[in-house]
Amino acid sequence: MIRLLNFCVIAALFVAAAYVYKIKYESTQRAEQVAKLRTEIRREHDAIAGLRAEWSRLDSPARIQELVKRHLALKPIDQRQFDRLDQLPERPSPLVPPGVSDPIGFLIASPDLGDTPTASITPPKKSER
Repeated sequence: MIRLLNFCVIAALFVAAAYVYKIKYESTQRAEQVAKLRTEIRREHDAIAGLRAEWSRLDSPARIQELVKRHLALKPIDQRQFDRLDQLPERPSPLVPPGVSDPIGFLIASPDLGDTPTASITPPKKSER
């Protein structure tokens, strides 16, 4: 009987030792994963800091002004470019009458509306195209 008890205790000791070894191995793996994640996070923070520095350099008003002077031929606005509100052309009539449930279907079904101007600039005549 004592021998059976000794075998059971030794078997329990081996099982406990194996379980402790398994826990130690898993904790070591988790610690390595945490270290890798911290390294990745540090690398991402450095990349973000670099991108923010580059963004602030690119977003500098002095740099943008220099690019505007170099690449755009902008001139100051002249007062003669403005017009009074009563000189503006009338708004064109709506293409789709009010109350139509499917305005896109109405426009597709009416191909003759394709030549209707939708802005204040009239389209060229068919003979000019």
